[in-house]
Amino acid sequence: MQMTFRWYGEGNDPIPLSHIKQIPGVTGLVWALHDVPVGEVWPMDRILEVKGQAEKAGFNIDVVESVNVHEDIKLGLPSRIQLIENYKQTIRNLAQVGVKVICYNFMPVFDWTRTDLFKELPDGSNALFFEKAKTVDVDVTEVFDRITQGSKGFTMPGFEPEKRPLILNLFEQYKGMTEEKMFENLKFFLDAIIPTCEECDIKMAIHPDDPPWDIFGLPRLIKSEKNIQKFLDLNPSPYNGLTLCSGSLGSGTENDVAAIIRKFHDRIHFAHIRNVKHFDNGDFIECSHRSCDGDVDIADVVKAYHEVGFKGYCRPDHGRHIWGEEAHCRPGYGLYDRALGIMYMWGVWDALEQAQQRLGNIKTSA
Repeated sequence: MQMTFRWYGEGNDPIPLSHIKQIPGVTGLVWALHDVPVGEVWPMDRILEVKGQAEKAGFNIDVVESVNVHEDIKLGLPSRIQLIENYKQTIRNLAQVGVKVICYNFMPVFDWTRTDLFKELPDGSNALFFEKAKTVDVDVTEVFDRITQGSKGFTMPGFEPEKRPLILNLFEQYKGMTEEKMFENLKFFLDAIIPTCEECDIKMAIHPDDPPWDIFGLPRLIKSEKNIQKFLDLNPSPYNGLTLCSGSLGSGTENDVAAIIRKFHDRIHFAHIRNVKHFDNGDFIECSHRSCDGDVDIADVVKAYHEVGFKGYCRPDHGRHIWGEEAHCRPGYGLYDRALGIMYMWGVWDALEQAQQRLGNIKTSA
């Protein structure tokens, strides 16, 4: 597997590239142009700027996360035609600098949703927390304000300030939207862009919905093994694939993440690996990558990737805020716990490699 690290860009991420460089085995940055409005073409001069910054620090920019999908595309409005053309041009521009994978999502209105960005854990660290009761029969503008006011000045995906005055109208537009209709709109999008992806040799990797169930009365699509199969059947091209996020899918207690990896491994282009701990009332909190600290067996997740010979891109997704970094880090994206997570993953991977090598030596000698 090829280890990467998400970086929000100069002036938008407190973690310098020189610090990321010190994490063993990290070869690429997962990046985006976060200030380009959703739906607009990413300009070449800005793309080249990031490429120069990454290469100077010794990283590739093979993976982009995300080229966000405009709400009009998800809603199936007539304006989607031009917006999809813009998306296709961005794909062409990214191909010019060697991008291989685009991670995106099709979540309506909001991106990943939490109710507390810095919930304290028993060990004194803190992490992203989801309290189910705070997402039932609530004012969605209050949810929006709670997230933006608690983010310490960082813009959160799906909670951009310019979206605030549009929230109520967006929910009105989504009234009556069904899962089936959203799948139809997603198929329309895929059928339009996949030929461009094939021409440019860029794979699309959809991220699961987070959390993986309907929320605020809005349908969610990528939330289970059954729905992943339905998604992949929308367009059979190998360029239509997955960002397999163990934390997003793992938030749903019915999802066996390692089994999903083993089943769909040939369509997984990007892996997000993180752990979550469930509570009986439906709440969950993010925790360390170590298997025994949460309810997702991260060791088995890594083992599944090793078994299938995964050679794609991987990154530690989210992490606790530890050693006081919550004072200045982006929620969920501190340096230290993600670095620890990488070393945990490498430890499992190296042990599996050595065991495989020993087995091979035994067979050879026999």
